[in-house]
Amino acid sequence: MTASWSVDELRRLDAARELEIAVARSDGGLGRWVVIWVVCAGGHPYVRTWYRRDTGWFGQALRTGRGRIRVPGLEAEVLIEDVGGEVTAEVDAAYLAKYGGAGSMVTTEAAATTLRLEKAD
Repeated sequence: MTASWSVDELRRLDAARELEIAVARSDGGLGRWVVIWVVCAGGHPYVRTWYRRDTGWFGQALRTGRGRIRVPGLEAEVLIEDVGGEVTAEVDAAYLAKYGGAGSMVTTEAAATTLRLEKAD
């Protein structure tokens, strides 16, 4: 089950330069915290990595679909949805607006790694 992000939570996520994510492991525990850029578009937070892979935090996120995120003033359990390529233009625009010269995060390869973070109930 998912819950909607509040306006305040989305503001905190969007204001954060970086987000920390700990992806759920197969044993139910959390992996290590990883720092990654975050953008908000259409009422949802999104994260990307440089390229799609089956290893590291990204591969684990694809396998378990769950994790925990934190930014200043907010920590939350999340469901992680692979939406690579589905919302490219809006998320690309958010990356460029927030991070300026983030050209490597708006490539076709990076867009294929797009993950939407849904707030878990």
